[in-house]
Amino acid sequence: GMGRQMSGKAGDDLHVKVPVGTTVIDEDTLEVIADVTEIGQVVVVAQGGRRGLGNIHFKSSTNRAPRRTTSGTEGERRNLRFEMKVMADVGLLGMPNAGKSTLIRAVSAAKPKVADYPFTTLVPNLGVVKLGMHEHFVMADVPGLIEGASDGAGLGLRFLKHLTRTRLLFHVVDVAPFDETDPVEAAQAIIHELGEFSPALAELPRWLVLNKFDLLPEGERESRAEEILRRLGWDGPVFRISAISSDNTDTLVQAAHRWLTEQRQLENEDEEAAERAREMRTRMEEESVARTEARLGRRRKRPDDDDDDVDDDDFDGEVEYAP
Repeated sequence: GMGRQMSGKAGDDLHVKVPVGTTVIDEDTLEVIADVTEIGQVVVVAQGGRRGLGNIHFKSSTNRAPRRTTSGTEGERRNLRFEMKVMADVGLLGMPNAGKSTLIRAVSAAKPKVADYPFTTLVPNLGVVKLGMHEHFVMADVPGLIEGASDGAGLGLRFLKHLTRTRLLFHVVDVAPFDETDPVEAAQAIIHELGEFSPALAELPRWLVLNKFDLLPEGERESRAEEILRRLGWDGPVFRISAISSDNTDTLVQAAHRWLTEQRQLENEDEEAAERAREMRTRMEEESVARTEARLGRRRKRPDDDDDDVDDDDFDGEVEYAP
C-alpha cells in the first residue's frame, strides 16, 4: 500500500521437523505426498497462497497511473497423516518369547525388557550393532506375533509396518519353548501372518535364526535343527544360536554385515538392482495405503463406533533407541 513501488513482506515458510522414516499421507485422497528417508531432506506438503499484485504491475504506456490491484490467494488446506516407520537394516521377526529382545541386547547397547512371559516387548526397540570403529548396522525389534495377528489378534500387527524399512529379516525361532509348543508350527504361523499383512514384506530376504540351543542336550541339538529345517522345507541361510549366552551371535551379525555391505554396493553399481529395491519399497507403501483405505472404509461404515476403537496401524508411543 505504499509508494515508490514497495511490496508487502513475504511470508515465511513453516517448517515442521519430523523423524527420518516419516511418511506423509493425505487423509482425504490417501496420496503419499512425501517419504522422508534422509537427514536434512526438505519436502513441500502444502503450498502457500500466491501474493496479490499492486497497481505497478498494471502500468502501461497508455495507463500511467492504474487503479487496479488483485488480492492474494489462500494456501492449500490438507488433512495430513504422519506415519513414522523406524529406519533399520535388520528386523527381528518371531513369536512372543522367541528371544528377539535377548538377541538385540546381546549384540547392541539396546536394553529392552526381558522376562519369562509373553509380550514383554510393547514398543519397537532399535539397537546399533557395532563391528568396528566405523562399521555398524541398525537392528529393530518389534513386539512378537501370534496366530491370527493379520485379523487383529495380539500386538505385533500394529508394529509390522516398521519392518517395511528394513533390508533383511531375522526370523527367530525358539527351539525349546517352555510351553512345549511345536517350533515348526510357530514358524509356519509367522510366515502365514507375514504374507497376510504384506506380500511384499514377505518377499524380503529372511534368515532363519534357531535360538535357545543351550536349553537342549548337546546330543539332541543337531537332530532337532535338522528336523525343523526338513519340516519347514527351508533351504535359505540358517544360524544356530543362544542369545542369552551370546553363542554364535558374532557369526550371525558378521554375516549380516557382509550381506548388507554387498547389497549396498550392488545397488550403487547396478541400476537394475537399485530399481528392484525401489520397486519393492513402492509396493510396500502401496500396500500400506491400501490398508489405510480399507480401515477408513470400515470406519465410515460404522460412524457410531466408540472413539476408543483400536487402530492396528497407529502407534502413538515411543520408539526406544540405543546407540
